Amino acid sequence: MGKQTKLTPGPLLNERGELCQAGYATSLVKEYDRSRIKGGALRIKEWDYYLIYNGRCGVALTLDDNSYMGLVSISFLDFEKRTEHTASPMTVFPMGKTGFPGTSAAGDVSLHKRNMKMSFCHRDGKRILDGEIRRFENGLPIRIHFELEEEPEDSMVIATPFPGKKTAFYYNQKIIGMRAGGRAEYGGHVYEFKKKDSFALLDWGRGVWTYENTWYWSAAMGLSGGENFGFNLGYGFGDTSAATENMLFYQGKAHKLEDVRFLIPGEEEGKTDYLKPWNFTSSDKRLELTFTPILDRKACTSAGIILSDQHQVFGYFDGTAVLDDGTKLSVEHLLGFAEKVRNKW
Repeated sequence: MGKQTKLTPGPLLNERGELCQAGYATSLVKEYDRSRIKGGALRIKEWDYYLIYNGRCGVALTLDDNSYMGLVSISFLDFEKRTEHTASPMTVFPMGKTGFPGTSAAGDVSLHKRNMKMSFCHRDGKRILDGEIRRFENGLPIRIHFELEEEPEDSMVIATPFPGKKTAFYYNQKIIGMRAGGRAEYGGHVYEFKKKDSFALLDWGRGVWTYENTWYWSAAMGLSGGENFGFNLGYGFGDTSAATENMLFYQGKAHKLEDVRFLIPGEEEGKTDYLKPWNFTSSDKRLELTFTPILDRKACTSAGIILSDQHQVFGYFDGTAVLDDGTKLSVEHLLGFAEKVRNKW
């Protein structure tokens, strides 16, 4: 890939519901306005996904409104036992009533039903995350509370069109490497998360997707040489000819990469083994990583016209990463994930 297009401030969509500009940025410079969407009310997808973890365990939280269906999802990840459990109660035809804000920087969103509740709020410069599913596993509940702060200056933002449908688009921000404090009550235990070693990311998305898509996404966050370091990598989703979503983050600043490929064992032969070591490489030779999996959070849902086949694999990254100024960083035993997801919905 050659020169990548940087987004300029202004509306995300024009009066025809098409992207005004495709490209990338390090903040939400484009203004998202749901009322400008022309791609069909049933095709609108809005979601917030948070992942919080330390070296021992993690929690993933999702609130989404996909027009004809929505969900509240909590995953508990035990990296020491290499186990996970996920519950994702669904709602029917929310059609935007969940009330997602048009920016990640302000506004709150919540969903309360009889056996579940979740809220993502902004308060005193922090992101406050609360959730509960009363029958999470074996009839027992899970309850979580987190406070996220020390948000990095830069994030990954991309505006992506889809081939063949002018009113389809994907507007996405990934904030990598916030500090997290809080707790999860689950299975008779209380798991404490301390700011000194717990990190969080936000995957904030708004868009109108085409029916069938496969994407690859990877992120990691932690420390390199005592400094905050992380990355966001991905491809396969929409027309990324204007820009990729591949970025390194060091001391809160973004460093842009070109194309990255995930080399998953057995994939080309149709015999994918997600738990064998993967390799990651970038076309600009600035990223060379080995990924050693420890846990595959997999799920496959097939119901009529809806299909979701996902493998979110957690593990450790080792290798090298080169910043924009040529500084080479050593990546050693950095905890993160890599996923392959195929959806029809």
